[in-house]
Amino acid sequence: MTFRLLPLALACAAAALSSLPVRAAEEINALVWCDHTDDAFLKGFTAKTGIKVKVKDYEGTGTALALLEQSKPGDWDVFVVDSTDVRRIVERGLLAELNPKDFPLADVPEAVRLPEYNTVKGKMYAVPEKFGYNAIAFDKSKVGVDKARDISTLWNPAFKGKIAVYDYYLPVIGQVAVALGKAPQTLSEADLPAIAEKLKAIRANAALVGDVTTSQTALATGKVWMIAGGGEYSVAGLAKEKPNLDWVLPDVGGIRWQQAIGVFSASKKQKAATQFVQYVMSPDGQAKLATSSCYWGMPANSKASLTAEQKKILRWDEQPKFLAKSYPYPSPTEAFDKSMQDLWAKTLQK
Repeated sequence: MTFRLLPLALACAAAALSSLPVRAAEEINALVWCDHTDDAFLKGFTAKTGIKVKVKDYEGTGTALALLEQSKPGDWDVFVVDSTDVRRIVERGLLAELNPKDFPLADVPEAVRLPEYNTVKGKMYAVPEKFGYNAIAFDKSKVGVDKARDISTLWNPAFKGKIAVYDYYLPVIGQVAVALGKAPQTLSEADLPAIAEKLKAIRANAALVGDVTTSQTALATGKVWMIAGGGEYSVAGLAKEKPNLDWVLPDVGGIRWQQAIGVFSASKKQKAATQFVQYVMSPDGQAKLATSSCYWGMPANSKASLTAEQKKILRWDEQPKFLAKSYPYPSPTEAFDKSMQDLWAKTLQK
């Protein structure tokens, strides 16, 4: 039997429905690096889950910690952080334990997993999501690749005024350590004087010491010819419009940056936050994150759905060689970290 509502009945029904409370979409707050602010990346997650993500980007773990000190517990749900800093974030009780089975870790290259950074006392607190190299970015129309691969070029007087230095102490100090024949993870206070001498020599050649955008712009406009601490993140996104820009790992070896993502222990929306982390690690999420408008980098998941052209720009096929020839950032104690920051301020930021 079929029922037919009269116009008046239809109007009443519509009015009743419109008076019902509309359930607001769930929303999470993420403290992230700028590559996670890309609209295409965020909308991909919302389209899949209906969950909205409010993001705030920062640069430098110290900045994030200062912001967290000014926040109330539960204000933030997701945290993107340098892999090297995960352990001290965990020691502050800020990250929730994650279940490894929730993430495609088998698809992450062994060298990128870094369990010694992302796992504390046998428990996992962060997932490696993206990586790349703080090596040498350069203008190949002005600098030969042999010079770019020679780390001593950074303090060669012939390049005075032609070098920009990425203003982050860990990768550049780590690179100098490698040049001196030291593994970044084994550095101590006794190594700092020798490192200081090389940093002073680099500073003498530097036209500027700046953040990602400042150093990248200086290279793209021809103000400088090289970026110490630069890599694919500073030139890959410009490949089509600036084919003269390239990057290399120094012959002595280079420094690998890695970022990780975790869930705040104080989050009241841990299920939704975990869903976001799972999206980040999915093939689609990884592809969007790898090619973010802010900066490009290698996806941690080897099954990221990148195009052949995107893989070519990121040098996908060369990654085994690069991973074998690079070191992750040093993971210093709080006291040694302060010593390195003080050294940086005295020599590079003067």
